Amino acid sequence: MCKKGFFITLEGCEGSGKSTQLKKLEEFLKESGKDFIFTREPGGTPIAEKIRAIILDGKNVEMADETEALLYSASRVQHVKEKILPAKQSGKIVVCDRYIDSSFAYQAYARGLGMDFVKGVNVYAVENCMPDLTIFLDISPEDAFNRKGGADKDDRLEQSGLEFHKKVYLGYKQLAKDNPHRIAVINAKQSAEEVFEDIIKILKKRQIIG
Repeated sequence: MCKKGFFITLEGCEGSGKSTQLKKLEEFLKESGKDFIFTREPGGTPIAEKIRAIILDGKNVEMADETEALLYSASRVQHVKEKILPAKQSGKIVVCDRYIDSSFAYQAYARGLGMDFVKGVNVYAVENCMPDLTIFLDISPEDAFNRKGGADKDDRLEQSGLEFHKKVYLGYKQLAKDNPHRIAVINAKQSAEEVFEDIIKILKKRQIIG
């Protein structure tokens, strides 16, 4: 695991409320005077953002599952080397919207590629830099899509169908069960304010913030 700063990731199904919580956390860290950066996956750097556009393009319906997994890995290599590692090694708090657990949930579990395949293509990507803390916003895809008013028609992954997203959700649940030391589960069916209160409690418990 890379040293110095803290590396925090937020995970969850589509519509789980990550964007809302990231905005709240950004405001909190600014007010607290913390040295931090926010980033996202896929993306986070100019090259990785171009790969993101290919992955999420709703027109790319013929993309093979293996191609998808490899594109995520390629984006992650660039992201880690160019942004995440330098920021963390300089002592910053790095907050990332999705990371390796998304690949596990979406490609290993939901796409059926398996953990060995996804771990294998991400060996160089993560550079032994796993998150210090992963926050999983726990809400079923049925509840999440109902809350957000359905799937985004321009997002290829959101258009993958409810059964696919149920597999993603079960993948996340298994990851949380297998990695209790790293993944903190928060009930995302609560109000946005209650969810954020739980996030702050976890950050304080892990001594990431005072």
